[in-house]
Amino acid sequence: MLLRDELLAIFRAGVDAASAPAALAARLPEAPPASGRTLVLGCGKAAGAMAEVAAAHLPGKVEGCVVTRFGHGARGPTGGIEVIEASHPVPDAASLAAGRRIRELAATAGPGDRVVFLISGGGSSLLVDPIPGLTLESKAAINAHLVRSGTAIADINCVRRHLSQVKGGRLAAAAAAAAEDMHSFIISDVVGDDPAVVASGPTIASPFEPDRALAILAESGWAADGSLGTLIRAAAPPPVPAHPVHVIADARTALEAASAQAVARGWTVIRIGDALEGDAAATGRAHAELALRHAAAGARCLLVSGGELTVTVRVPGGRGGPNLEYLAGLMAALPEGAPVAALACDSDGIDGSEDNAGGWFDAATRAPALDCEAALAANCTFDLFQRTGGLVTTGPTRTNVNDIRLIAVGAPT
Repeated sequence: MLLRDELLAIFRAGVDAASAPAALAARLPEAPPASGRTLVLGCGKAAGAMAEVAAAHLPGKVEGCVVTRFGHGARGPTGGIEVIEASHPVPDAASLAAGRRIRELAATAGPGDRVVFLISGGGSSLLVDPIPGLTLESKAAINAHLVRSGTAIADINCVRRHLSQVKGGRLAAAAAAAAEDMHSFIISDVVGDDPAVVASGPTIASPFEPDRALAILAESGWAADGSLGTLIRAAAPPPVPAHPVHVIADARTALEAASAQAVARGWTVIRIGDALEGDAAATGRAHAELALRHAAAGARCLLVSGGELTVTVRVPGGRGGPNLEYLAGLMAALPEGAPVAALACDSDGIDGSEDNAGGWFDAATRAPALDCEAALAANCTFDLFQRTGGLVTTGPTRTNVNDIRLIAVGAPT
């Protein structure tokens, strides 16, 4: 098998383990609700796939609505669960319609009903219902600015939940009448797997910190006027019902499955971090040093890592994403002839601004260091990997546990 195909098979094993069919079916309630229906509400890139599993396995009358990204929708029956598709990473009118529809449905929950929330990464921009006085256009502009600024995802989500009527536990609060039979099932795409951060925590109580949210905006370079602060401070969340919260898949789920697949294929696996954060290109350079140390020792091994790296957009209009910037940094730091190949892809099948999951390189597709540095400076790593033939395109995977990165050391490349 070609090395590229082998690394792709290892990547796909990780994705499959974190998918809704593998992670959700066995965790759903088996008995019907006390006397009413089951109301399924959700958001995120995995929401369509999760809705299919819920419709197939939940007993009794099941209805509801979830929202997912365009192209990530249901591929099988979802029964009475409506699936809406909307824009990501910047919300659109469909995101607003979904947010209002799902909040209104939550408010119909009553005693005897069961409410099942299906949450995954990407839900922050897909489920949108701005606080009173804030327009969709203003919220979308703030969101786009934060995404491009290099701000950490936890800080971005702090701002998002303060601008929303459905985040920071507010969606669960809207369904409070069914609090005795309420459940959240979460596929986590955040480092640390804090349920309050995934999709900005629509079902999880979060601190009300308007000053922190405004400080994050200011530090990111957004010039917020006094009226925004007034709106945020006036939108304190209601009490959020305590209920069982299940994180059913995360980066560790994917990396353990990927590692097991690699071992089965004869690799010595070295895990170098399941929850890495920081600048993508700088992390790639650091991993090049690590790979070279293993190569110098004569090792044949696979360095496996995950987490969520970030890109600071210096040149508007550039094309690429964190995985390609990571790989460009890695290539730039490798000397010619180094016995190193690598694949880095986002588990959701989308890396940054284009439709590729990420990329890969070996000796035949490795770009010169000068080309890598130029692409990084221009935020045009997509163009670089398009030229080398190193793009990896999987299509939407309908899950999201962030990046899976594989560095093959000592293998024929």
